[in-house]
Amino acid sequence: MIAIVDYRAGNLTSVARAMEDLDIPCKVTANPDEILNAERVVFPGVGAAGKAMEMLRETGLDQVIRKVFENGVPLLGICLGTQIVLERSEENDTTCLGILKGATRGFASEFAQLKDKALKIPHMGWNQVRFLRMHPVFKDISETSDFYFVHSYFPDPADRELRIGVTDYGVTFASVLACRNLVATQFHPEKSGPVGLAILKNFSKWDGRSG
Repeated sequence: MIAIVDYRAGNLTSVARAMEDLDIPCKVTANPDEILNAERVVFPGVGAAGKAMEMLRETGLDQVIRKVFENGVPLLGICLGTQIVLERSEENDTTCLGILKGATRGFASEFAQLKDKALKIPHMGWNQVRFLRMHPVFKDISETSDFYFVHSYFPDPADRELRIGVTDYGVTFASVLACRNLVATQFHPEKSGPVGLAILKNFSKWDGRSG
């Protein structure tokens, strides 16, 4: 069973529906025992980093997510769930989970230095990911595939080797991270059509090894 972590940060229904369309057993839950006993865990989210971290700390789910990672259970971060696995976020100047070293940065500060003022924030719509190395969760995913993005901030890991996919939008940002049993996407696989469903299917079979 795949546990979808419920910390009141949105898009849970769309993730669960995508899993159900693939006939993958899943459960949206905030129960620590159910999350810790799951075969795999999805950590999605939309919204603000400050509010999300406040909710995670109030419920103790911040420690649960860290434990899932420490236990080697396959863990998929999506959008906000990708951003807050890092140490801090520029959004609300928030201290985050710290599973990975690095910070989440805003497009606004990056774009202030650009001559092209036509780029809008949030980055919303379809865009490509340039994969830097292979990973089982992205097996048989075409290099020309488009994925659906909605975000104003992006992950910036301290270790550049954790970036397995990057995307161009004014700047080149990390759109896919991977470390041990964690893989995390800035885009929404559950909203990315057949190619996104293929990623979720691959994740449902992944043993947590990134080799």
